[in-house]
This record gives sequence, structure tokens and C-alpha cells, in this order.
Amino acid sequence: MHRVASAGNTGGSTRPRKEKRLTYVLNSADGEKHCAGINCLAISKQASEGDDYLFTGSRDGTLKKWELNKNSATCSATFESHVDWVNDLVFSGDNVLVSCSSDTTLKVWNCFSEGTCTRTLRQHSDYVTCLAMAEKNSNILASAGLGGDVFIWDIEAAVAVAPNSSDPTEENASNGITSSANPLAVGSLRTISSSSSISTHFNQSSGYAPTAAKGHKESVYALAMNDIGTLLVSGGTEKVVRVWDPRSGLKSMKLKGHTDNIRALLLDSTGRFCLSGSSDSMIRLWDLGQQRCIHSYAVHTDSVWSLASTPTFSHVYSGGRDMSLYLTDLATRESLLLCTEEYPILQVALQDDSIWIATTDSSVHRWPAEGRNPQKALQRGDSFLAGNLSFSRARASLEGSSLVPLYKEPEFTVPGSPAIIQHEILNDRRHVLTKDSVGSVKLWEITRGIVVEDYGKIPFDEKKEELFEMVSVPSWFTVDSKLGSLSVHLDTPQCFSAEMYRIDLHISGKPEDDKVNLARETLKGLLAHWLTKRRLRLSSQSSSANGDLSVKDFTARSLIHSRIEVDGSADNDSTVYLPFQFSTVSPPSIITEGSQGGPWRKKITDLDGTEDEKDIPWWCIDCVLSNRLPPRENTKCSFYLHPSEGSTVQILTQGKLSAPRILKIHKVVSYVLEKTVLDKPLDNIGSEVPLGGPLQHSAIGDGSTRSGLKQIPKFKPSIEILCNNQALPLDMSLATVRAYVWKKPEDLILNYRVIQSK
Repeated sequence: MHRVASAGNTGGSTRPRKEKRLTYVLNSADGEKHCAGINCLAISKQASEGDDYLFTGSRDGTLKKWELNKNSATCSATFESHVDWVNDLVFSGDNVLVSCSSDTTLKVWNCFSEGTCTRTLRQHSDYVTCLAMAEKNSNILASAGLGGDVFIWDIEAAVAVAPNSSDPTEENASNGITSSANPLAVGSLRTISSSSSISTHFNQSSGYAPTAAKGHKESVYALAMNDIGTLLVSGGTEKVVRVWDPRSGLKSMKLKGHTDNIRALLLDSTGRFCLSGSSDSMIRLWDLGQQRCIHSYAVHTDSVWSLASTPTFSHVYSGGRDMSLYLTDLATRESLLLCTEEYPILQVALQDDSIWIATTDSSVHRWPAEGRNPQKALQRGDSFLAGNLSFSRARASLEGSSLVPLYKEPEFTVPGSPAIIQHEILNDRRHVLTKDSVGSVKLWEITRGIVVEDYGKIPFDEKKEELFEMVSVPSWFTVDSKLGSLSVHLDTPQCFSAEMYRIDLHISGKPEDDKVNLARETLKGLLAHWLTKRRLRLSSQSSSANGDLSVKDFTARSLIHSRIEVDGSADNDSTVYLPFQFSTVSPPSIITEGSQGGPWRKKITDLDGTEDEKDIPWWCIDCVLSNRLPPRENTKCSFYLHPSEGSTVQILTQGKLSAPRILKIHKVVSYVLEKTVLDKPLDNIGSEVPLGGPLQHSAIGDGSTRSGLKQIPKFKPSIEILCNNQALPLDMSLATVRAYVWKKPEDLILNYRVIQSK
């Protein structure tokens, strides 16, 4: 698991306040597929229709609902609200799904909606790794995570409390998100009659609070609960199984035996027997009445990460890091290797005579399992007797007694998209080269969120070297691929440091020397749908008769935080230029947070215009609505301009000069020609270099590597600019000269000389 840096402030910190970050995730063209490993899955049957549904939760941050037929699976909904890995999911009744995530939240969903999040529950301070639900009392839910916290929730009570502000991804949500310091803010407190036996806690400041089961000092990775919700077991890095009374949160016993982290737990329906799987490669069967381990099963050669039992608790299916799925008879100790996957197994779920397997890959496989009569599989396969010492299977494997799996191929596969595993930001700071898990190399244009070139399976480093350009552009964004796709992070004020001329972006209709701020135009592209919806909403309100109030809404807030400067180089309009138009077919998703609550995630086309400063960082809104940019670092480049040794040309002005970093050398040539004093006339001075404007050329770079770019016209100037005795190309910027030719911290020194035309 990975940690996501918080964009918020640390309470009591004396450091300057860090503004909220805006991230956008570039979604693949096939949005119906997961693009990262599947951490969890579960099968649900809709009683009214008799259909089976598969629900999956992924490291890409989304959940998906798959409608299952005999040999097909159709994605009927994507549940998008978590901003980090989805780690576990459980059902609460027939229509409610609860998920947990590394974003520290639990989310409650309407199972059979189009992906509606009905409530966000915030109580954990670290990753939430696992959930457990009482099957016959589906109102009782337990959650646990890396912080060592274990909470028992009354879902009915938690969801019934009406929040003042809720997640903008929630159904009928008001603007804002439930505050992380305010687990479920309430507008009106009232007594809730719950069907569960959990004591319900309320207080005037934060509304409902779950019961805390205190005792774990380290991270918790596994939970299980009996059918009626009177017994809870937990395990983690402390290597012990703890047993709790979920009604009070009090622990009743502690079971020792494992020698490494406990990663999977199961309870039988009565709550008497418990199965545990551990990183010590062992499966243990515990009798909770006797408070001791009664059997140990050594069937795996590496960590056991997932367990599933038959309804009678007579047989167990186990999978883990060794990529193998075993079936074990708990009474006779007879074991069988059912199948092997290509990736470590994270979770399994039985469905009649089949078993679904989730791995670190983005695809899900269904294998035959003989779930109704597992003895049939044991009789057909090459079974063995499970040892009771952890090294017995490992030793057998080393001695060459390799097992042959009963099944060679899965019955059915729900395919996923390959995850991005490597990326490199190119020097132009507009393109990112990626490599995915199957070796395919692609070039992304991050200001449009699309793949502009698919190179296929080629060496990544060779293509990176081939695309290298000697150009210097400030780092205005950062990128990671933790969610299996590219996540582009914008942080103020650094993101506003990069500018380009319109002519270099092929933007027509405006003076070619106009400067374009890349972050501002990207934000306009990302929030174009939001702005359209907002204007429609405001125009339909009677209060908008006096004019658009958008500027008023945010100016006061903006001035409180910092001095604001208006970007005079751009018009205050909402026109989205072609190089910044994002796809509406596979639109990116925004991950951000505003002044209230925690982070949220939504596709840009799902924004409805009601989101405001409580949801979106103020600096983003101020930039898009009012064209205001925060104070930025100096975008100028200071330099000296001296004649070369022996030059017959002198310029009138002396001393240090200053110009935008993106100024091209041909502009310096024009400046020299305009300011020269000649000792003797020169033929054709200025005849080949226009004084009145820039050269008519295209964007930096070889036109062969970018679609639609043209070669720079070849002509011979009469003035040549040098740096470190190296003649400079006319299309090179001052920033590039400083970075690749000058290579010193001191002010740049340029020389000029006259060259005779041929």
C-alpha cells in the first residue's frame, strides 16, 4: 500500500499554510475496465430478479458492478468517490455496499444504482485495510486499519444522521464534504431506533460515533464476524488473533501461535471455530471455546492472504503470495492444488461450483471449484496430506516434489486494462512517456489527457532518448502512477510557472507573441463543463439578474489568503483552446478538496455546477472565473549581451538586460539589429531577419515526433548569437540556453557577431 501526501494543514503547525492540491487522473479509453490490481471482490444476488452480480474494488480507486451471465460479465456501474486504493468491500443487506480505502474513509453505496455514494464515514486516521459484516445482522459493521484502530459501526444509525455538509459525490449532497474532524456532522440530533444490539453513541458536536475496540498497538489487516454479530476477531502485525465483543468493544481473549503477520480470518456461523492465514505460510484452525489452536495446515510456500470456506466450514480455499489456490479438508488434512495464477492472490469468493480470484493484476478470473461437493475435486486431483510445520511445504518444494494443478485454465475472465508501471515527463513538460504492465509504450499529452502515440512493445529507455529535446520548461506539475493510470498533480503557486507563446501552441486568432500560462489553460479545460453548468444554474436564478456573481463570491476569500495578481497576458474569458481540450469520451477524474471536509473524486463531466469553494480549492476557482494567478517566482531571465572578440558591431545599450525566460534567440537577433552602431556598412544587414516581429515558425522540436508540427524555415541571419563560443539556434529559448549551454548559476552572458550571407 502507498501513502498519499495530504494537501491540508497540520493542526498547530507553525509552517506556512499549504494550499489544497488539485489532481486529475487520466482515464483509459476503455473506462469499463479496471486499470490496477483488484484488492477485493464479492458476489451478490438481487432477490427480485435472481441475477448474480460481481462487485470488485481496485487499486485504481474505483469499484465496479458486473452483471454476470453464464459466460459473460457486463460492467453496469462504476462507483467513483474514493481517492486512493479500495481495500475491502462488504454488503449490508440487499441494497447497501460498504467499501474502505487507503484514503482513510468508509463509503456507503446504493448497490443497484449507477454508482451512488450515499454517505462517507470518517473516523480512521490511517489506511482502512479491512471490513467485516454480520451476515444475519447486516446492520453491524467492523472496520480496521494501519493505525491499529478497530471500530464497530451501526450502519443504520451512521447513515440516518443528517449531515450539514457531505461529499459532493454523494446523492442529494449539499456543497462540501463531511469533515475529517467531524465524522458525521449533524443538523438535528434525534434518537435512532436501531435493530442492532450495539450501543449507539451521540454527542452534540459530531453526531454519531462508532464503538472503538481498543487493544491493538500495531496495524490490523484482517477481520471476521459471526453471523449474528456477537463475536469479532482481528489480526495483524502483532501476530496474534484478538477476540472481541462488538456490542461493547471489549476484548475477550488473545490467541498466540502464528510467527508472522495475520492476513486473513474466517469465523464459522456459530462463532466457535476460527481460521487464520498468515505471512508465516500457515493456516491455523482455532477452537474459541477452548481458546487454543487445534490444527495447523502447511499447504502454502509463502504468505496466505485470502481464505474462503464452504457453507458447512468443512473445507477451506486459500490463496496468497505464492500465486496458488489450494483446497483443504479441515478434518482429514487432505489438500489439493486447484490452480495457479500469474500474480499473487489477494482475495477469493465462492459462487456455487466456481470461485472468483482477485490478484495484483487488473483482470479477474473464475475457476471451477466444486464448491457444493469439494470431495469430488479432492478425488480427481493429485492430493497430499498437509503438514503441520511451516517449513514442510517449502522443503517439499525445494526437493522437487512440485504439484500439478487440477485446473490449467480459468472458466472465464473479466479483463482489465494494463496498469502503468513506468513513466517519464519529457522536457517540453506537456508530454509524458509511459510503459504499462504488458510492455506497451505510449506518449500522453497531459494538457488534453489523451494518448497521441502508441509505440507498441518497444524498449522504454530507447524511446525516451529518441524523444529527448534540448528545451527547458519549468516543472509546473508532478505525476505518479499509483492508481495504475497517470495522476497529474497541480500545486499552487508552482503550477503557474510555465508559459509558452501562442504561436508555439498553434493558437490562432490572437497575437502570436501573447503568452499562455499552461496551468491556467489546463484548469480552464478541466473545469469547462463545471463552468457551463454553473452559468446555466446562475442564469436560471432570479438573483443572477444583477449580473454574474462569480467574481464577488471568491474575491474576498482570495484576498484574505494572499496578494492576487491578474494575469494581464490573457483575456478573462472561458475559451478553451484546442491544446487544452480534454476528451468527453474518456474524461479525466478530478481529485481535490475545498475549504470543508476531505478529498473527493469525480469525472469532470459529472460536475454539476453546484460545487464551490467548499469543494474546489479557492485558487482554482479564482483562476478560472477571475483570471487571477497567485504571486509566482520571477519568470524573467537576466543576461548580458556583449560583442564577440573582433566584432565590428557595437550596440547602443549596455549593462544587464532582462527578458521572459521563453524568449527565443531570434528575438535577441532582432534586438541587436535594432540597436547596432556599425563601424562600416554591411551588405544586406537585416534583409534576412524581420525587425518587426518574430520568425514565422512552429513549436520547438522535430516535427517528426509530434503530429501537426512543421519544420522551422531555414534562412541565414546576418547576426549570430553565441554562448560559451557555441552558436545558438534561432528557436532556442533563453531558459534552454541557460540550462544546456551556459550551465552556470551566474547571469547569462551572450555574444553576438556579424556573419556574411552567402
